[in-house]
Amino acid sequence: MKTPADIITRLQLMSQDGTKSDRKLAGFVLADLDFVSKAAISEIAARVGVSEPTVTRFCRNLGCEGLRDFKFYLAQAIAIGGQYLSPEPLSRDAREQRIASAITEAAISAIQRASENLDMTTLVAVAARIAVSGNVLCVGSGGISSMMATEMQNRLFRLGVSVLAQIDGQLQRMYAAVATPETTVIAFSVSGYARSVIDAVQVAQQYGATTIAITPPDSALAKAADTVIHFQSLEDGNIYKPTSSRYALLSIVDMIVTSVAETRGPRVLENLRRIKQSVNTLKVDDPRLPLGD
Repeated sequence: MKTPADIITRLQLMSQDGTKSDRKLAGFVLADLDFVSKAAISEIAARVGVSEPTVTRFCRNLGCEGLRDFKFYLAQAIAIGGQYLSPEPLSRDAREQRIASAITEAAISAIQRASENLDMTTLVAVAARIAVSGNVLCVGSGGISSMMATEMQNRLFRLGVSVLAQIDGQLQRMYAAVATPETTVIAFSVSGYARSVIDAVQVAQQYGATTIAITPPDSALAKAADTVIHFQSLEDGNIYKPTSSRYALLSIVDMIVTSVAETRGPRVLENLRRIKQSVNTLKVDDPRLPLGD
């Protein structure tokens, strides 16, 4: 029997398009996930007003072997995404007055935690390696990690570093395969288990590249890389706002880049001057504007 990929979505569809009894059962399950995940078949049948064989057929219509199998997938769904199924309603105050403070306070807290847990000796050593690299390959997959790989490229090229970011898994492996001992690979992974990123690190090592991971300690990526800058994502439980971890990771990127700039010294200034000159002449001539748009 085919394993249900997402039991909650199947329940939602069945509550709309199933038979009369299936609609009743699906609606009951979605309304009281906790009860159904623990109840006996007789209790479920009695609550809904159907027979026990009807409950069994309902489970099989969902792609499960029976109630026991269904409850396994239901418990799995609750453990993984339960917080999104029955969240506490937002108060008017939270919606209208506290959004700005919720974002800024969480960002500040995330940055402070990241800073407090950083090994700055390792970070400065990483920056020193980047500063003398023949080329740098930045890799990351998914949301935050891919953005950070791209941001690292965006920051390093201004300093005269030959750098490229790749967020496509296949291209990560391909570019890693043409690495040399002069290459530095910077790998981002918030989880530490992004397969293509780990593969890229391991492939690049075969050709003598130096590999650096910004990832949780003891993760698969941390074990694969030569050097690790520890980064542990910690969330505050507010499921309505975007993760604050990206602010913390961005602060680490900025620390590395600042250290690279200081290591390379005055020779980075001409590149920065040229960029400033080029960008400002294409828009308003205001030296107070940032280096870019």
